[in-house]
Amino acid sequence: MFLAGSSRLTAVASPVMSPEEQLAVLTRGAAKIISEKELLEKLRRPEPLRVKLGVDPTSPDLHFGHSVVLEKLRQFQELGHQAVLIIGDFTAQIGDPTGRSKTRPPLSRDDILANAATYQEQAFQILDRDRTEVVFNGGWFDKMPFSEVIRLNALVTMQQMLQREDFKNRIASDQEVRLHEIQYPIVQGYDSVEVRADVELGGTDQLFNILVGRDLQKSSGMEPQVVMCLPILEGLDGVQKMSKSLDNYVGITEPPGEMFGKVMSISDELMKRYFLLLLGEELAPDQHPLEAKKDLAAKLVTRYHSAEAARQALDNWNKRDNLDEVELPAFTPPGDRSDLLGVVQAAFASLDEKKSGSDVRRLIQQGSVQIDGEKATDPRSEPALESGQVLKLNKKRSVRIA
Repeated sequence: MFLAGSSRLTAVASPVMSPEEQLAVLTRGAAKIISEKELLEKLRRPEPLRVKLGVDPTSPDLHFGHSVVLEKLRQFQELGHQAVLIIGDFTAQIGDPTGRSKTRPPLSRDDILANAATYQEQAFQILDRDRTEVVFNGGWFDKMPFSEVIRLNALVTMQQMLQREDFKNRIASDQEVRLHEIQYPIVQGYDSVEVRADVELGGTDQLFNILVGRDLQKSSGMEPQVVMCLPILEGLDGVQKMSKSLDNYVGITEPPGEMFGKVMSISDELMKRYFLLLLGEELAPDQHPLEAKKDLAAKLVTRYHSAEAARQALDNWNKRDNLDEVELPAFTPPGDRSDLLGVVQAAFASLDEKKSGSDVRRLIQQGSVQIDGEKATDPRSEPALESGQVLKLNKKRSVRIA
């Protein structure tokens, strides 16, 4: 089977950048590539690469975590390569078992198609619509005879499928693994055969599935695709992966003010990863963390809304009512305490709020207190506060050091 219209383009890819320069751009921020040598060899060819990203429309909305691989696909586009976005209307009916401790509940066909329409519109806020080939894998799987399904299954072994950590863990804990779930990597891998992918993108959790695609391409007499896995983006908490169910996400359709404010809540360490993975940029080493975070938030609002929306969000942030400016001399910790507990207690006092030492200690230990977005969790630490820094006291009160 072969997808009509998926033949290679004949235009020359990226006449401006050399293959080595392209490689440096494309590998930046990637977590795993199999292999850079293969990718460089493909980049040295005159024709554009076909770069595949498969997505299952299991939900209607995208967040920043989804955008990491889309941003990498956009980079390939900007270098002259062909983006191939596979909408898994068929695979979504199976349900990707990756990272799941139990079988996914099935989605209805109507829900899948409704999600797919929304997904595409949001994806094109990142991708160039005119340079993206969109295909639905139901186009070939819905027509595939059962004899072809058997042939595909004969190309892999049960031992190979059971190497997956998800399956091994479920079997070890005496939880069921349904046979249709074992088909998922085979189905995803066959997509790469159909669209003749040169490169497949995915999160690090997709490594197993993408490697199956390489194997199936080899079995079909094709040159195997390059595997490029991107990191899984941490959510606003800086610990767990970004997820709507964990409420630590930033949706790409959220209002500008909410998007800006959520980005401002992340830690300084996480900010570096957001710059790299969401914008493809390095954090300027000489920039003040607070100003850098504002720059990050403004650029992301600009990306998904407009420059004017970003400017208004920044103005509103700077004028927000709950940020009082306090002079350093106003911090007179009880008993001349210079540790964080004493500083926070003094900051509350400067706002005419009395907090006991135990109340402040609890706020610090539960992670409510932040300095320029970085959680400060040791009450005995001695912070070296500087003018311009923001000290967050709890969910409602913050102060800027004057």
